[in-house]
Amino acid sequence: MRRFTRAASMLGVAALLLAGTASAQQAAAPKQYIFPAKGQTPEQQQQDEAACSSWSTQQTGFDPAKPPAPPQPAPTPAPQKGTGLRGAARGAAAGYIVGDIANDEGGEGAAIGAVVGGARTASKQKQAQGAAQQQQAAQQQQYQQQVQQLQGEWLKARAACLEAKGYTVK
Repeated sequence: MRRFTRAASMLGVAALLLAGTASAQQAAAPKQYIFPAKGQTPEQQQQDEAACSSWSTQQTGFDPAKPPAPPQPAPTPAPQKGTGLRGAARGAAAGYIVGDIANDEGGEGAAIGAVVGGARTASKQKQAQGAAQQQQAAQQQQYQQQVQQLQGEWLKARAACLEAKGYTVK
């Protein structure tokens, strides 16, 4: 059951990362509908839109064509060589002592302890990898929210500029 839960959570993290990439790409393409309310020509509208886009970038410090770079993923902790063996050795030593004290079966206790110690170490490594993946997903989500906020501010500034030039913006 634990393996299923871990696998499901890893799939969820992967889905979040993929969804984040898609929405970050969507965020880079703002869409506003602009109507020339004072009869401006298409050429004039194009010039005004370019001027207002430039002004909005100056005002907000955000350029939708060049959003800030996403955070670099933190490297997932690589399994350390020998940690499983060390965990098994510790477990074997503890199992030997407990088995010897309990029923003079130190060898049997050592074997059980080695299995438990090795499994415990592997479990800790998997937990660390899962935590790193969750942290990466949280960073990606925070990045997306930041880009969306900056984009919203940029769109407001651009709309204000265009409205001042006689356009209706939605």
